[in-house]
Amino acid sequence: MIEIRALTKRYGHTTAVEDLTFTVQPGTVTGFLGPNGAGKSTTMRMILGLDEPTSGTVAVNGHAPRAHAAPLHEVGAMLDPRAVLPSRSARSHLLALAATSGIRRPRVDEVIDAVGLRSVAGRPAGKFSLGMAQRLGIAAALLGDPATVVLDEPVNGLDVEGIRWIRGLLHDLAGQGKTVFVSSHLMSEIAQTATHLIVIGRGRLIADTTVADFIASAAPPVVRVLSSDQRALAALLRSPGVTITPAGRPAGSPAGDGALLICGRTAGQVGATAAGAGITVFELATEQASLEDAFVDLTKDAVEYRPVTRQGTPTHQE
Repeated sequence: MIEIRALTKRYGHTTAVEDLTFTVQPGTVTGFLGPNGAGKSTTMRMILGLDEPTSGTVAVNGHAPRAHAAPLHEVGAMLDPRAVLPSRSARSHLLALAATSGIRRPRVDEVIDAVGLRSVAGRPAGKFSLGMAQRLGIAAALLGDPATVVLDEPVNGLDVEGIRWIRGLLHDLAGQGKTVFVSSHLMSEIAQTATHLIVIGRGRLIADTTVADFIASAAPPVVRVLSSDQRALAALLRSPGVTITPAGRPAGSPAGDGALLICGRTAGQVGATAAGAGITVFELATEQASLEDAFVDLTKDAVEYRPVTRQGTPTHQE
């Protein structure tokens, strides 16, 4: 596992990470989220022993990162998929890593096949597309069959097939009991792969929780209902702790469809109330905020970089 205790990193007068404490457990995929400038990259570099903490401690599988006798067998990582000599082939790159860590040569072919690079293994890495470079970086991370895997933006540059492959790979690694720690800006991917989240902002811990609890803490579920008598149903449901509002206007529609959004009652309770009053229900569904909605809500005060808009001047964002 990865154990972070009171971790702080300062660069001169700038504090990149401040008093972080969390544990990444084995057997699960843990997502690492935060706005730009939150300190994610600095934290991951300290986990790998690439940067030394100003104070606090990092332990990977019970030891300081630099204390491992065979690092690639303990932790495999991909921070920059382009960190490869461009003239060196994928196979030569992996063979060099294997030779420095006492890893048998057949293992190189195993990981090349595992990431789907067999047909291009002899090609110079400098000619690889970003997606191919990602696969090579992941192959290097898996080379020593490590107990802990740390990946930064692993789906960046991958096509649809590659993204689906990554999802399956991460779940397989966690299923083997490995510690899997993944940073990404793609909320949809984290939502589909991670079961636990570490969220930081401005170098501080914001959340250490499950994906489901993180979403629920930002916005409770809302029940959407459309019935034969909305006014009567609203009157029956209205009570302390229950809020009832009209649903938003559907895209492309000149007006709302008359549905109500109920907060404070479950879909089962709303349906039972309607049935008891003889009200026909045409639509009944629970709407839960997305991970992206929850992330934006809970990190809004920790955003480092915001666009500045001037009256009459549109701001264009890529």
